Amino acid sequence: MRLALVEIQNFRGISYSKIFFNGHNVIIGDNNAGKSTVLEAIDLVLGPDRLNRIPIIDEHDFYNGIYMPEEDNSNEIHIEVILTDLEEEQSRRFNANLEFWDTEKLKLLVEGEIDNIDKPEILNALRVKFIGRYDIEEDDFVGETFFSSIEKQDGTLSKFTKSDKRECGFLYLRALRTGSRALSMERGSLLDIILRIKELRPKMWESLLEELREVKVAAAPELGISDVLADVQEALKEFVPADWGEAPILKVSDLTREHLRKTLTVFLASERGGYHAPFHHQGTGTVNTMVLALLSMIAETKKTVIFAMEEPEIAIPPYTQKRIIHHIRLKSTQAIFTSHSPFVLEEFAPPQIILLKRDSAGKQRSDFISFPKHVRPKNYNAQFRSGFAEALLAKRILIAEGSTESILYPAIARRLSEINPAKYSSLEAMGIAIFNAESENNIPLFGELFKKLGKDVFAVFDKQNTENLKKIEVNVLSGFEIPYKGIEDLLLEETDNKVLTQFYLELLANDEIPMHLIAVNDPNDVAEIKKFLKRYFKENKSSTGSSELIALCESEHQISATIRGILLTIRDMLDLI
Repeated sequence: MRLALVEIQNFRGISYSKIFFNGHNVIIGDNNAGKSTVLEAIDLVLGPDRLNRIPIIDEHDFYNGIYMPEEDNSNEIHIEVILTDLEEEQSRRFNANLEFWDTEKLKLLVEGEIDNIDKPEILNALRVKFIGRYDIEEDDFVGETFFSSIEKQDGTLSKFTKSDKRECGFLYLRALRTGSRALSMERGSLLDIILRIKELRPKMWESLLEELREVKVAAAPELGISDVLADVQEALKEFVPADWGEAPILKVSDLTREHLRKTLTVFLASERGGYHAPFHHQGTGTVNTMVLALLSMIAETKKTVIFAMEEPEIAIPPYTQKRIIHHIRLKSTQAIFTSHSPFVLEEFAPPQIILLKRDSAGKQRSDFISFPKHVRPKNYNAQFRSGFAEALLAKRILIAEGSTESILYPAIARRLSEINPAKYSSLEAMGIAIFNAESENNIPLFGELFKKLGKDVFAVFDKQNTENLKKIEVNVLSGFEIPYKGIEDLLLEETDNKVLTQFYLELLANDEIPMHLIAVNDPNDVAEIKKFLKRYFKENKSSTGSSELIALCESEHQISATIRGILLTIRDMLDLI
């Protein structure tokens, strides 16, 4: 079973959203785009343990907190999902409620299209809806899940029960390294799910409670506790009948099953014969390995599992992030992640990455990522982590046409913010990711791509002819043309001569001048130094030489006036967006 669609209305920060899924997916977007809300919505529909929360929803689950029914609006929460790729057993169980999903047109078949059901792109589908509302008469919030395909004779829908939800195998992990999601016994923990699947929980609880009832505490006379309790009993007889308060003893506790769930925790020894400590006191690597093992057990025990996980990168090193993603996708029918990590994103092909964006009215838009034809797979893979991933995760993008520019612009912005923080901001502080287009011809292509994805796109480029300039300006929010043929010319003409000379002398003193470049005869000849540095920068485009030059500047006026003006303009524009 796989999730194909979720449609959300009036839930938390989302007034309306419709998101398609195509197998294993990673969801990205700004911090307020509603990524977690989408997973929470799916959990309301499919998560069996969500039903244990009373009430299942509250005031804050309604869009803008408006829950009172009105004449023209019930203000109900509606969340509908469509599930496809049902196993044979699932198809038999839900046979009366099955519909047909067109995987190419991404829609359910309607009456009159029954002849299409034998086509390979048509799959059995199950449509389920959660409805949440405020009940005025009961002064309480209620929510239930229903089969939404067939209405009963009275116009109502049949309930989608807790056991029906368990059959779907949806598991929502809000954080990988969370104690309640590993070896604790709280409802919905991984160990709890395994015990439930194996039907071991009732036996365990009854056995444990019976043992606790028989355990007496400090019963030995020499301890003196029993004498105190006997005195208590004698004192009681002065006020109550003699058979009241008979034979007081100490026992371990009055724990119920619910108390035990929150108390019981697996203890582990870090080495053979070593001290046993709670599992959540173990190292990150140990906890992560345990979680992976438990997820594997669940996936192998159930025929179908849909894993949803929030930000698997939290407190996890990069290599472990990649291992987690690979492992969970391998073991599950479907895995859905939210993430801000490039190491997670690079495990997914572009069509598996879902970008979310939400407007001020709460309407959420989703797009699958696609790249222009000129971006070949090998270039995509090679540049992804340092280029595409950062741009996809950012809200604002500054496109540079080459590697020198992509190093220089952030370095200048950062140095200016250090020199005069009241006037300038670094690109990071402005929420801007730098993207290397690798060619001036690629700037309009990537500008169009990122603009369609809802990004605020800026671009800085060398002097262009009229035709190319128009192409760029159409596809970016704002383009900035520098009055030079190359970035090296700007750098050398607009950086203070004292800084250029100092940079050259440091190269010379540190023996960093390449063998094939001839040193300057007269270190006081600025013109000769500029000629040397022009060759040096052109032949070392991907080096940090330009940023090292900027680091020597001690005042803003020693730095390019053109770039200073561009950065100030961008900062002013951001205040208006």
